[in-house]
Amino acid sequence: MIFDSLGNPVTLREAASLEAVNDFVEGFIACEARVVRVLDIADTDDSPLVQACCAALHLFAESNQAAAHAAPFVARARAGLADRAISARERRLVAAIAAWAEGDLPRAMALHEEQAREFPRDLASIKLGQYHLFNAGNSPGMLRLALHGLGACAEVPYMHGMAAFAWEQCHLLPQAEAAARQAIALRHKEPWAHHALAHVMLTQGRLQEGLDFMRAMSPSWTGLNSFMLTHNWWHTALFALEFDRPDEVLALYDQQVWGVARDYSQDQIGAVSLLARLELAGVDVGPRWQDVADHLVQRGVDLVQPFLSLQYLYGLARAGRPQADTLLAGIEAHAHQPESGAVWRGVALPAARGLLAHARGDHALAVRQLGSALPRMLEVGGSHAQRDLFEQIHLDALMRSGHTVGAQHLLQQRANAQPESLRLARQAREVRRSLGLCS
Repeated sequence: MIFDSLGNPVTLREAASLEAVNDFVEGFIACEARVVRVLDIADTDDSPLVQACCAALHLFAESNQAAAHAAPFVARARAGLADRAISARERRLVAAIAAWAEGDLPRAMALHEEQAREFPRDLASIKLGQYHLFNAGNSPGMLRLALHGLGACAEVPYMHGMAAFAWEQCHLLPQAEAAARQAIALRHKEPWAHHALAHVMLTQGRLQEGLDFMRAMSPSWTGLNSFMLTHNWWHTALFALEFDRPDEVLALYDQQVWGVARDYSQDQIGAVSLLARLELAGVDVGPRWQDVADHLVQRGVDLVQPFLSLQYLYGLARAGRPQADTLLAGIEAHAHQPESGAVWRGVALPAARGLLAHARGDHALAVRQLGSALPRMLEVGGSHAQRDLFEQIHLDALMRSGHTVGAQHLLQQRANAQPESLRLARQAREVRRSLGLCS
């Protein structure tokens, strides 16, 4: 019998395929680029596990074409299940990835939770399940999966990193920090734990400590996939932005955040989000929107995830591209389809209208539309730090549309929670001054 590097039995047509399977498992949980090496054996090993791993990689493209590209691998994986030697663990993993490919995310999440209970050392399945739950805004579900894995994988640093982020998304910050530090103690190069700890420090207002920490960890960010590399630098840039260092943040954008994989969804929304935050802080970003938009237009009407579509829309609109209207029309049509669900209708659609209005200077409309969506923005997915962009845009719209009383109410609370933030202190002073208040 053959076992993967975590001790899970695997059924392979070729024994030599084990190295590529381990690259997928280890690369996935470590956020490393070697995860894609399993694609090299797709034509030589038709075992269900290999084919399912290849399908998952295609689905991670998060594009309109992803499901079609994954479909042949799903079909081969299912065909291979006729072999009675295929284990229950492998069968369930195939079923979960097939459900994802077919758009049945509730079934996929349920299968990953079953897997975590029965096979808690299947960390690739746990991380896949966390990915889906994260995109659905279900952080308790993320944590529940992690707790299944922790009991069986206490020696695995990446398991502690996965738990740390889940704790943090549940607002359980002491537990998140303890788990992240445990992961780093086991392996200094654990980028997901670095990321989780950055979230904790940002939330707690430990801004200088967070900036120093991320810069200290950055030499270890080698061999990572583009998302993990650019996203950790994105977090570094957020800390620097709070200290009103626009030149430093623009340099981070140009050198670290944008340009690794410009066709990838997560790299694109990282660029959109950072450019938007710079502008909201009063920084002129020059022609940078145009470069991002050149890649966004290639997506067409991309409705794979509402969280992604909203940021594509804002980037297109800030670049003055007419495709923003086309994407909004697509969101409107999709939101009114019976199968689309309440999130598209009740959250994504008003948010999209509000974001487009803000990008084009209609701040009163932005206030109304974003204001109706914000209480439910959790449902579109993304992290606290990522969704904060929508709150910042709403706050900016309040100030620009003359709702300075409401703006002061929200902004001063933010400044109080982040006493190290020079950006928030400056903005709070400006609002107080506009209201005729002292200091």
